[in-house]
Amino acid sequence: MGDLAAAVVVGRLTRDAELKYTNSGMAICHFSVATNARVKKADQWIDESSYWEVDLWGKLGESINQYLTKGKLVAVQGDMRQDHWEKDGQTRSKVIIKANDVQLLGSPSGSGSGSYDHNVQGGGANSSTPASRVVARPSGPAGNQGLPQGTPQGMSPGGDDFTDDIPF
Repeated sequence: MGDLAAAVVVGRLTRDAELKYTNSGMAICHFSVATNARVKKADQWIDESSYWEVDLWGKLGESINQYLTKGKLVAVQGDMRQDHWEKDGQTRSKVIIKANDVQLLGSPSGSGSGSYDHNVQGGGANSSTPASRVVARPSGPAGNQGLPQGTPQGMSPGGDDFTDDIPF
C-alpha cells in the first residue's frame, strides 16, 4: 500500500490567483489560502493563522482562475507534496497542495448575502437561496490522458442549477 498525504482546507484566498504555463503549455493556477484556529496560550485564547500554497493544473485551473480573487472563501481538497530547493547555501522547503477539487463558497467578506458572483451563480445579490458554489473537479480517468497523474481537467457543476452563460 502506498503512503497517503491528503489535505482538505477551507479558508480565504490571501491574494488573487496567478495563472502560469509550463514550457510545454500546461496551465498552473497558483493561489494561497489562509485558515484560522483558536488556540489557548497561557490563560487566553488567541487566533493563529496558517497559510497553504495550492496548485491547480490544466484547463481546470484556466477556467476557475478568474474567480479566485483575494478574500474569496474556498474549499480545497488535494494531495500534499513538499518542494525542496537551495538558496544562499541553505536547503529550504514548503508544502504545496496539488488540488483535485476546488469549491468556491459564500461571499468574499462574509456579508451573508447568499450570492457569490452573478456570472458564476446565475443569481443576483437578492437571491434567497443559501450560499451557492462552483465546484471544480477532475472529469475522471479518461479526461486526464496525456497529463501527469492526478492532474485535474474539466469542470463539474456539482448539482447546482447553473445557466448557460458560464464560461466553462
